[in-house]
Amino acid sequence: MSDLPNGTVTFLFTDIEDSTRLWQEHPHAMQTGLARHNAILQQAIRAQNGHIFQIIGDAFCAVFSQATDALTAALEVQRSLHNESWDETGPLRVRIGLHSGFVETLRGEYLSSLTLVRVQRVMSAGHGGQTLLSPTTAELVRHQLPTDTLLRDLGKQRLRGLTQPEHIFQVIVTDLPTQFPPLRVVESKVITGDNLVPKQNQLVELEKRKDKSSEKSLAVLPFENMSGDPDQSFFSDGITEDIITDLSKVSSIFVVARNSSFTYKGRSVKTQEVCADLGVRYVVEGSVRKSGNRVRISAQLIDGSTDGHIWADRYDGTLEDIFELQDEVTCQIVDALKIRLLPEEKKAIQKVPTSNIKAYEFYLRGREYFHYYTKDNYHKAQDYFNRAIAYDESYAQPYCGLADCGSFLNTLYGGDYPLTDALAAAAKAIALAPALAEGHASFGLVLSSTGDYSGAEKEFQTAVRLDPNLYEAHYYWARSCFTQGKLEEAAVHFEDAWERSPKDPQTPSLLLQIYRSLGRQADLEYAAQETVKSGLQKLEEEPDNWRTCLSLAFGLLNLNQFSETIKYLDRALENNADDAMVNYNVACLYSGMGEIDKAIHHLEISLRLGSNTIGWIKNDSDLDPVRDHPHFLELIEKYL
Repeated sequence: MSDLPNGTVTFLFTDIEDSTRLWQEHPHAMQTGLARHNAILQQAIRAQNGHIFQIIGDAFCAVFSQATDALTAALEVQRSLHNESWDETGPLRVRIGLHSGFVETLRGEYLSSLTLVRVQRVMSAGHGGQTLLSPTTAELVRHQLPTDTLLRDLGKQRLRGLTQPEHIFQVIVTDLPTQFPPLRVVESKVITGDNLVPKQNQLVELEKRKDKSSEKSLAVLPFENMSGDPDQSFFSDGITEDIITDLSKVSSIFVVARNSSFTYKGRSVKTQEVCADLGVRYVVEGSVRKSGNRVRISAQLIDGSTDGHIWADRYDGTLEDIFELQDEVTCQIVDALKIRLLPEEKKAIQKVPTSNIKAYEFYLRGREYFHYYTKDNYHKAQDYFNRAIAYDESYAQPYCGLADCGSFLNTLYGGDYPLTDALAAAAKAIALAPALAEGHASFGLVLSSTGDYSGAEKEFQTAVRLDPNLYEAHYYWARSCFTQGKLEEAAVHFEDAWERSPKDPQTPSLLLQIYRSLGRQADLEYAAQETVKSGLQKLEEEPDNWRTCLSLAFGLLNLNQFSETIKYLDRALENNADDAMVNYNVACLYSGMGEIDKAIHHLEISLRLGSNTIGWIKNDSDLDPVRDHPHFLELIEKYL
């Protein structure tokens, strides 16, 4: 290594796109393919006087004294790979990044250098088959390009860990393709435990997963409150949620989660537009009229492909009959879709959670407050859940609510909220109802908050097995993986959650930092666009929703719309300046815009207010620009 060039050099960094899946599907063919791939790279690099000093799996890093030599080697690699005859793996598509900068050597090895980091970031912005250049390399080779070669400016890109976006240039050559077909993707499925395989969800795959219009897929829109008392909307909302929950237990139906279907609450919408928005075929609409002890539920099932009514009916009874009425609605929908329930599914739907109507009403009240996601509302939710339990100590769902409130209060607001009660509540829920998916999801969330990640994973696996459509199971599992730094697994579970709640801006906004860290640029751009789209729609209905403001700000940040980012950042802070979690997210947003002092200021406020976010701080790529700042290091030492 003593002959490594020093001073201003050009680095070449490569990796094989989709290599994880290829190794899993075609291990023997990949052994042969990788050997040929390695030989091609080594030959091309050495032919241009390059030095290979790092090989990590299928990734190569080489260094050249001259930028033109590095470019020549890169194009020769792409030509050779393009013309190679491949077996069952298909063509091995390599993305290549080039960046030029200053480096120093010590005892024949490179010292740690931003130049080395930057070339990896340039490479990660591309797709297989592309060769990308940083501005410094583009400037060095611009006037020495062969006649059949040109540079295409791809505009400014946000590269992970860099405070400012910068231009990236694609090398265009007449004998190489400039556009590339989408990756072949394994059919999406739930894979758990040691066999979990990250899904290779490029842009086209994320779009495909949203569209389930040809399947038994549906959304249950919020049932209209016909009681004449706006305060009773919690009751009609609760019945809607319970029908969503019951339908989600049917394995052959895909059901959109509450977070998305409730974005249509109070709006006059066309069925076909809803189906197109949510990527489903069917919509359930209905109303609830509650008068004294009497209840009437009306419901109808509509086919979005024809706008035709498949089934409609109404059910009358007393409050004591409410669960039977809900079961009838659910079973009629299943029958209308010509689906045969499995015995365990029928049993789960027909199970009566409580015989005490006051307990049920208090539980619905608590669930209503829980969905506002603020400290005060978590406390109000806890109060109602406890009141529900006071009326029926054997009612499992309120214990789940208590566990979830306790977990989030601990995570968001720190040591003032120990997890002892949350653990006890989650364990009680499972003891009362072992087959309740929500109980296992809640227990998994609490265990992950304590650091018992293996125990949490077992609970999440059980929750998904019992109810594959349960949004919270996938969402909580993703948060647990992220806290551990398991970013590929976190992406899988956040994508599963997003699939079940496509109109919720928060889930794709959490994927942004993960996609950036994993170098999934196409997915990052797509998720940012969808975050902004759904965020703007949600703010029309809930203009004071600070979580939506922050999600929208992160989407805009990743689209480099900084002035709009600040607009929604300020809007989130307006009435929440003393909220630990708001300040944490504001710190991440300022960090992403290169406003280092403001980022550290808000991070300090968050830590001082008691947020318990160590796992997020460790793995959140939004904070990469501030990690080496002395004040950041002081904060970490002081609070963590």
